[in-house]
Amino acid sequence: MPHPRRGAVRSRFRRRSPSLVPLLVQGVIWAGAAGVLGLWWTGTTSVVGPPDWLTGAGRITGLLAGYGCAVLVALMARIPLLDHRLGTDRLARWHAMGGRYTLSLVLAHTLLIVWGYSLASHSGVIRETTTLVLDYPDMFKATAAFLLLSGTAIVSARAARRRMSYETWHYLHFATYLAVFLAFGHQLSNGADFVGHRPAQLAWYTLYLTVAALIAWYRFLLPVRRSLRHRLRVTDICQEAPGVVSVHLTGRYLTELGAQSGQFFRWRFQAPGLWWTASPYSLSAPPLPHRLRITVKAAGGHSAALARLRPGTRVWVEGPYGGFTAARSSADKVLLLAGGVGITPLRALFETLPGEIKVTLIYRVRRPEDLALRAELDAIAAVRGAAVHYFVSEPAEYSCPLTARALKGLIPDLAAHEVYLCGPPGMTEAARRALRGAGVPRRSVHHESFEF
Repeated sequence: MPHPRRGAVRSRFRRRSPSLVPLLVQGVIWAGAAGVLGLWWTGTTSVVGPPDWLTGAGRITGLLAGYGCAVLVALMARIPLLDHRLGTDRLARWHAMGGRYTLSLVLAHTLLIVWGYSLASHSGVIRETTTLVLDYPDMFKATAAFLLLSGTAIVSARAARRRMSYETWHYLHFATYLAVFLAFGHQLSNGADFVGHRPAQLAWYTLYLTVAALIAWYRFLLPVRRSLRHRLRVTDICQEAPGVVSVHLTGRYLTELGAQSGQFFRWRFQAPGLWWTASPYSLSAPPLPHRLRITVKAAGGHSAALARLRPGTRVWVEGPYGGFTAARSSADKVLLLAGGVGITPLRALFETLPGEIKVTLIYRVRRPEDLALRAELDAIAAVRGAAVHYFVSEPAEYSCPLTARALKGLIPDLAAHEVYLCGPPGMTEAARRALRGAGVPRRSVHHESFEF
């Protein structure tokens, strides 16, 4: 069993001011959108009659949709500055919300352009659609892009996601890259704001090539480089609870990864049935110079197969990712609230949060035997003098409702705490409501979801 490092709880605590990175990133995105609207404004001399109004609106929505596609891809490029400061889950939420807006702009652009052109040429909508697709340059590829984007939106709907594995959903999303590539040409060859406008063309090329370079480096080339350099291998598999195992790994130069407690990697195990997918699992112990550990619950075919890994199995790794770290803390009192296997990043944080911080841990599971890593948690609590509360759903006499009243009964000054929250979706949503009811400010609740 890894023992808590006493030095880890003696580190100097520094109060941090709220990060301005989210506001700065949003400001850059909106400034880019304003620039796109400015491009339309400077390229439009007059708007007269219904055809011009419709095609003008189609141009605006088309420009914003093209810009939106570039922003969506950039948000998921796994740029360390954004990922570590904003958090993977926040970027994913922005990506999902932006995806809905972008798809709406694509639909509006398509309908408005076809309608406006049909009025201008005095032809029917169906005939004009056929003419646009078959006779205009790059429009056949743009149509394929439209269908791919629509299909991606369908599989991203919550009802559809529940019916497919993470791996299937992940690889279907690669169709987005193909759709953006196919749609790019028609923007320059048919867009009135680009034809004959060299500065606008150069700006558009710069935007898309920059995003493509970020994707190529951070999503593909850097993970390969790191995997070859660090040569991670499985050293041991230990059962922690029913259906829960810890995977111990070793490698070279692991300090170069810059991993922190609370972060996660995407792991690609070079074993039959596992090598083709990279799944996200959090570090369940502080990273060491030659050792890493993850703790995984069998919740699907991939996670269940990890219990059968053999020592020596090679591992390719992407990361570290996420901003669920001690850097988010700005208070001298912290609550770690875990549900089920959500204890894994919190166990690592429990050991490495600065010693000046007063820490309370609440760990909820269904049955007593599901309390994974309990011996380690008790040892860490003894070193740092922290309070630990274990609750189970069965038997009921050892349960505790996840309500504001119950939490305040355990921690009377809860509103003065920062909270790190990790667990199943239902539990985390109930915890958010309870924390708000207990007076904990929204900005003081830190949570990263690993749902797809």
